[in-house]
Amino acid sequence: IDKQEKMMIFLLLLQAMSSPVFSAEWDAQVVMDLEALVTSCVVIPCTFTYPGGKIASSKLRGIWFLRNERNDTVFHEDKSEIAPNFRDRTKLMGRLGEGNCTLEMIEVKDHDRGPLCFQADIPGTGQFTFLKNCALLKMLYDPPKPTLAHQDTASQGEPYTITCSITHTCPSNMPTLTWSRSTGRIIEDHKNNGYGRWEMQSILTFIPEETDDHSKITCTAKFNGGGSSSADHTLLVQRKKNHRHIIVPTLVGIVIAVVFGAACILMMKKYKKRIAELQSSGRGR
Repeated sequence: IDKQEKMMIFLLLLQAMSSPVFSAEWDAQVVMDLEALVTSCVVIPCTFTYPGGKIASSKLRGIWFLRNERNDTVFHEDKSEIAPNFRDRTKLMGRLGEGNCTLEMIEVKDHDRGPLCFQADIPGTGQFTFLKNCALLKMLYDPPKPTLAHQDTASQGEPYTITCSITHTCPSNMPTLTWSRSTGRIIEDHKNNGYGRWEMQSILTFIPEETDDHSKITCTAKFNGGGSSSADHTLLVQRKKNHRHIIVPTLVGIVIAVVFGAACILMMKKYKKRIAELQSSGRGR
């Protein structure tokens, strides 16, 4: 091989070495600490990168397993490979070809805490196990209570707003929020707080009346799996200023003054008439 051919081969090898297949790296981002409500569900956010260009999801294989017990497969596309304890309870939420390895687990059990690790397999290229990026679940045995945000007092006849919020880790089966009050306008909002934590809000607006004073308003959160919790607020209604206690006595006073004045005038006329009669009688004598 002459020098020119050697140079061509070297350039081709250099180009191949600098291609994405060789330059890209295996990497994964997994939320490593996450709360999970027992009997409910949890979604573990996960993204990963792999060597080479974009590959169709059908040509990729994603596996989740317990780090301390490698034979306990948490998720596998072949259900027969999944450990009986996890079978029919897990599924991937994203597309592997787009680097999404997010895992959903339902009917959470108190021994599902993990650590849970992800493994990616590219046929013909290889596989990589992300042992340094595993999720550890903190088990919650009791449903968290909603939090209420509101003003201290309400004004009679004016709009009053109270917000009920609950955080959770299962956006695929998010909790529902209901109110004990049947009247009013309700707006719901669901937002991602990041790191696998979500927040559900229910905003109730209504017009309080005098009869609502010291009444109790309850917000109830119901979770996937049957758990529930609630929070209460005792409503204090500031009544409208009533001027009747001023107007009525004033009107009564005016009426009494008019009646008394009229009586005085009549008595004065009667008295003057009597004097005139007496004076007329005196002259006649």
